[in-house]
Amino acid sequence: MRILSRADVQKSLSMKDAIAIVRGAFAQLSFGQATVPLRVPVPIAKHDGVTLFMPAHLHTSDALAVKIVSVHNQNPSKALPLIHALVVVIDAATGKPLAAMEGGYLTALRTGAGSGVATDLLARRDARVAAIFGAGVQGRTQLLGVAAVRNLERVYVFDAVAKQVEQFISEMRGKPGIPNDVRVASSPAEAVREADIICAATTSTQPVFNGADLKPGAHVNAIGAYTPQMREIDATTLKRASKIVIDHRASALAEAGDLIIAMKNGAIAPADIYGEIGEIAAGQKPGRARADEITFYKSVGNAVQDASVARAIYDAALREGLGVEVEL
Repeated sequence: MRILSRADVQKSLSMKDAIAIVRGAFAQLSFGQATVPLRVPVPIAKHDGVTLFMPAHLHTSDALAVKIVSVHNQNPSKALPLIHALVVVIDAATGKPLAAMEGGYLTALRTGAGSGVATDLLARRDARVAAIFGAGVQGRTQLLGVAAVRNLERVYVFDAVAKQVEQFISEMRGKPGIPNDVRVASSPAEAVREADIICAATTSTQPVFNGADLKPGAHVNAIGAYTPQMREIDATTLKRASKIVIDHRASALAEAGDLIIAMKNGAIAPADIYGEIGEIAAGQKPGRARADEITFYKSVGNAVQDASVARAIYDAALREGLGVEVEL
């Protein structure tokens, strides 16, 4: 078995390549070419955390993997990452474990890649201004994903912790595809009113911006809320959106608090969901139809993203000699 560290994972796969891989994985998911049980959450109330088990097998590409990811809300106060994760890649033909890799960065990479796919299919081609809510690891890869598919000229960043925003800007400004004009948003309204693309990547249980501030033609990626109780996006955003697109219908209806809460309140109905991103990626449904329509992509994260990206990382690690081989 090959053991891959976070540094190995970061070296193995670019965001651009991850976007192409995730696009194909979403298409397999939407057309019944993947076996993906709903993830199994194990709440750990004593420690304000949850551990999730996420297996998937993609039939066409034959990628097979399982991710174990823990989210402990008190970790940042202990100077620890909010998320710890491990991904095990398995040979689908024999069942042999092939690799174990650090999954925290992989999770951020594949989530950013998912928003990259959605942005490419749903955002205006001339989108130039982005707004990022959440200055953590996920916020960073959200920006990388968007920047891989659109030529950004300006980025607004908003987070309740000002210090994190400054660190985010210092780290991300001027990276490949990211403009030098990355600035602090003094308020959610300032960020949203100018933005062509908005990414919400927080653990909030309350909406992080007012949907009334969205300008015509805006596209929203919402990836932070992954339980029925979490909610980054308000009902106004959902009602204004001409297309509500999800990563996977069963998962979204079971876990996406943004949608579940709005449905319980009567703001939207299941019939208002336009489709899965994989259907658009495969050309079965059109993406953006008009320049002025507001589009919305909701992801709770799907194990096909993890399995497909993890397999690609493993294959790259073999080619490049990354990681350490161990005997089990």
